[in-house]
Amino acid sequence: MELLVHGVGGTTPEKMLGDARTVRITGDDTAAVFRRAEDAEPAAGPGGGTPAASRGEPVQEAYVWCNLTSGDSGRALWLLLLPFMVVNLAHWMRPAAADRPRTVRLYGLLVRLAALTLTVLLVAAACEVALDLAAWQCAGTPACARRHFWLAFLTPDAAEGPGVRRWAELLGASGGWWAQPGRRLALAALVPGALVGLLWYLAHRTWSAYESHRPLIQVPESEPDPGGSALARPGFWYGRRLVARLRAAHTAAGLLTVAAALVTPAARFDHRPGGPAALDALGRLLTVLLLAGAVAAVVAVCRRGRDEDQLDQRLDRHLVRLLPLAALVLLALAVLYTGWSRPGWRSAGRLPGDAAFGALMLAQGVLVVALGAVARGLYRKTADGRRRSRHPDGTPAARTCLRGLGGPATALLACALGGVMSGGVAQRVADWLDGDGGSLAGPPVLLTWQASVIPPVIVVLLALAGRLLAGAGRTARAERGRVSQEYAGEPEDPARTRAIAHTRAMAALTDRAPLVLGVLSVTTLVLGGAALAGALLTGKSPDGAARGTADAVQIAAGVSQGLGSWLVGLGFLLFVTWGRRAYKDAGARRTVGILWDVGTFWPRAAHPFAPPCYAERAVPDLTWRMATWTRATGGRLVLSGHSQGTVLAAAAAWQLSPATRGRIALLTYGSPLERLYGRWFPAHFGPAALAGLHRDIACWSNLYRRTDPIGGPVRLAADGRPPVDHEPLRDPLAYGRTPEHPLPGPILGHSDYQADPVFARVR
Repeated sequence: MELLVHGVGGTTPEKMLGDARTVRITGDDTAAVFRRAEDAEPAAGPGGGTPAASRGEPVQEAYVWCNLTSGDSGRALWLLLLPFMVVNLAHWMRPAAADRPRTVRLYGLLVRLAALTLTVLLVAAACEVALDLAAWQCAGTPACARRHFWLAFLTPDAAEGPGVRRWAELLGASGGWWAQPGRRLALAALVPGALVGLLWYLAHRTWSAYESHRPLIQVPESEPDPGGSALARPGFWYGRRLVARLRAAHTAAGLLTVAAALVTPAARFDHRPGGPAALDALGRLLTVLLLAGAVAAVVAVCRRGRDEDQLDQRLDRHLVRLLPLAALVLLALAVLYTGWSRPGWRSAGRLPGDAAFGALMLAQGVLVVALGAVARGLYRKTADGRRRSRHPDGTPAARTCLRGLGGPATALLACALGGVMSGGVAQRVADWLDGDGGSLAGPPVLLTWQASVIPPVIVVLLALAGRLLAGAGRTARAERGRVSQEYAGEPEDPARTRAIAHTRAMAALTDRAPLVLGVLSVTTLVLGGAALAGALLTGKSPDGAARGTADAVQIAAGVSQGLGSWLVGLGFLLFVTWGRRAYKDAGARRTVGILWDVGTFWPRAAHPFAPPCYAERAVPDLTWRMATWTRATGGRLVLSGHSQGTVLAAAAAWQLSPATRGRIALLTYGSPLERLYGRWFPAHFGPAALAGLHRDIACWSNLYRRTDPIGGPVRLAADGRPPVDHEPLRDPLAYGRTPEHPLPGPILGHSDYQADPVFARVR
């Protein structure tokens, strides 16, 4: 049998099998295995007696998994979870260091703590919008409340017009009940509280749908390969216990953030000289309880990481239930405390507690720097870091991204994405509420500084893009000679030669992605630190802090602040537009699904609110199908994967028992196994892991093209077995017009490997 696994973007079983009549033989509407209708005879049995077998050909089956990432329209909402997905990737990007388990655990702990700060940042941004900008500033300013009738009932002076007055009387505003800031804040707390509830619901629903698929329990290795991949461990694709515990901790942290946003301004007012003693004592007690709850949430995150050596089916039920429930009770107490009558309380300026954003940004910076130190230490202790072994062609045995700093750089990128998204929402809402401007204090100063950093970052990226494009131009010119040699004997066509060389040069830019990430992370770290220092030291916006300095500095500060605010607004609008289009359009949703195909392959080890890991469904599906078919028939199976399908195929093959693995042949084409996964995730797809897979399976052949921006060679060293990598396939198949190709052949790049005659021979 040949089991086909498609790549990113998805496809249909009809295209995979080359037949308009296909039948689903196992699976559901989300992921399933299909056969041609003629090969799905009921009397044929699991393996033989089909028309394909009678012709002496293998039976073909197609595993279609694209609906796991781009199915219903609700997947478009996953765009809001992008920072969570990115920080989860950072967990898996650590350098390989099997002999340093404590350092590996410390690395995972730091990533989980960084992920926790992102949850707090998201909820704090919601509190900034609902509590500060809407309830505290706009509802406390009659001119702003008049412009927004849905806020006018909170301010009796703004209740003008019969309709608004009736609305105010209905809600009790006519007597001034809602005029007190505490009650407005308590009402506005419904918005961030509902956001936390929504995140908990989505995480629980996806946890039940994805993390609950039990892998096939195989006979364990008698002597596990110390240099092998962790993907072969029995519990790798079963993170049910960890995700449940992290979900409880992050839910509690979100609810406690809302409670802290309520208690902080009320307690500050009650602590004034002559304030009510009872409310002052209650505020102090709630503050202590909130701190204790925060410590409990952090301890739950730090308590333990993944347990991959066994199928851990236990759940910390008391923790999973009691921690969010206790946080919810504290939030209810905070609502009652904040809404208590305080006749002399008036809202003015910004809501107290703006320093929380500065503390979050500082904590994220410290965690990222510490993570970088740990990752660098792991890298130095490995053979990858010392680069002692090299392949016969001179390439390093492992090409670890950024010399081990890929994970910290990715975590920093996640924090930057969270900050930009939070600041963008706050800035847009502030501009919308303020109208012509001048009546509101606006969002915290730090968010304005963060927006002002965006233009310099874009300038650096544009300069880097120019350098990379110039390098690609030089590469294209060098490739023209190689193209002429490869298609020697055919009439020269300079335009055709330039097109092929240009495609190869652009495909090679994929290998420069670590440089882009490195430059972006360093620039973000330096400018982000400068923004934090400027906000804390001056307490003013960039243009305000630049007053009295040189004219050039004032102009630069003003332009950067204005342009940054405009770019944040534009990015927010594009983000909303993209999400809305993906929600309505299946084609656009499939494009967004490509992002999830790459980003959600890994289990949720750091952030429980990240989009769910589709491989926790797909890998058990493939493993069960291969194991049951080989056990029932005693036959041989060719596992044929393209693009991301090769990663799923390798992960499924690792989960098989050694005996079953020996009956599997692996055919990969357009594969990112070494080019992307081996470089960015060396601890799991490094040379030792791929070499072990090569030893265990019956045989392995890999096809690639120089015009492919994703696939590449596996680069395994010769060890007495047949080589994995085939010679690079010609692309295009024909340089000019030939009797076999009378029309100009397209440059295929990453697609349609089956069109090459080499594919049929290797298969």
